[in-house]
Amino acid sequence: MLVVDDSKFMRQIITDLIQKDSRFQVVGTAANGIEALQKVRELNPDLITMDVEMPEMNGLEALKRIMQDQPKPVIMLSGINEQGMKETILALESGAFDFIRKPSVVHDQDINNVAKELNKQLSAAIQAKERRALWEEEQKVKESGEPRTQSSRNATGTLPSMDAGPGIPGKDRQDKAQSEQGRGAGSLKDIESKPKGQAVRKPPEARQAAERHESTNAGRDHFKRSKPKPTQQADPAAAPETTRKERGHQSRPGEPVLERGAGSQHKAHQTSPALEHIVAVGCSTGGPRALRTLLERLPANFPAPVVIVQHMPPNFTKSLAARLNTFSPLHVQEAEQGMVLKQGCAYVAPGGHHIRIVESAGGEWIIRVSQEEQVNGHRPSVDVLFESLLPFQHIKRHAVLMTGMGSDGAKAMKMLYDSGVSSTIAESEETCVVYGMPRSAVELGCVSHVLPLHSIPDKLIQAVKNGK
Repeated sequence: MLVVDDSKFMRQIITDLIQKDSRFQVVGTAANGIEALQKVRELNPDLITMDVEMPEMNGLEALKRIMQDQPKPVIMLSGINEQGMKETILALESGAFDFIRKPSVVHDQDINNVAKELNKQLSAAIQAKERRALWEEEQKVKESGEPRTQSSRNATGTLPSMDAGPGIPGKDRQDKAQSEQGRGAGSLKDIESKPKGQAVRKPPEARQAAERHESTNAGRDHFKRSKPKPTQQADPAAAPETTRKERGHQSRPGEPVLERGAGSQHKAHQTSPALEHIVAVGCSTGGPRALRTLLERLPANFPAPVVIVQHMPPNFTKSLAARLNTFSPLHVQEAEQGMVLKQGCAYVAPGGHHIRIVESAGGEWIIRVSQEEQVNGHRPSVDVLFESLLPFQHIKRHAVLMTGMGSDGAKAMKMLYDSGVSSTIAESEETCVVYGMPRSAVELGCVSHVLPLHSIPDKLIQAVKNGK
């Protein structure tokens, strides 16, 4: 491990925390980004911890250089000041494996909590790196047609089962087959006792090609592109309205350009139509990059609100939402108590809070925020969001699980699937930074579409357009 921090005292603290686990050894330290680049070349560490704010060359710039020249798992250590949070979000977007909040040197309990989180992140990063190497070996063997070697498999003939998976770039790959599975009924108890490892049945190649063609040609361009009005709260007691900054829409190559006539200028003041679809998304490690890919490819008048749980501590989710809003045609904001869900808007659950969707007596869909106990070790929890949608059979519900450690969201996705949810989508191992949460859902047999990240937006567009 290489530890990078401008504070000698903090370098020692982080080194001591890392080396509490005999599996990990710190081979060097650096005081700034320039030193870090030199040490990476000299020592070739397996993993790096990187302070965000440093003199000479900060952590963000050093990260970008490392990912360009010699990619390695990098865990960012961030302060809780506004600039530190913004740069942390940029770091995650630039390829950092994950981040942890820097410990307070005056609170022993805080140091202990950071130690646990750091150990968890280090373990996940190393597992992800190993699993990625095995995955790549598998692909090479498949392409060459040579027999598989036992070294790439465990005793059962499968890749090792772990909560971390490979981060395989997938922008230029063809869409993976969409798995179509039969529906069944089952309680949460049934889910927990059900054997894992169900096979995912792939449709014929012709069907894959047809679905890709339909998704591409009849999907995204079906919708016009203009950002909607920011979401209003349902009642005066709710948190104040989030203010949207005004900016012009930038069209992408090959996309329709919205005419700026009188109709478009007054569109924001029209009453939002009744919702027919709700999209719920869950992700963890690798999520900020995945969310950017998802949200920047959904059109401004996407006819469903997108409600997101990203595992992240308090304060950081506001910076995340603000950053995603700069890329997405949707209006992206941190969710607040009492907000009314609207088409063309995305809502990020606030760190340290669970988020639920409820229906008002007037038929509006309202956000409820709470600070109840953690679920699956998380707050916010994806299971809490997904479970809140279970009672609502009269609206089309779409559940998405993307990259992340653990299994949060999988059990509730199974419950939604058994209740007749419109669609369930999981990110494939090909593009996951950590293939944990999606894999857990696949093993429960509750995923109707297993797709690489870049194919998920078009599938959602297709699903809501076709009313499925």
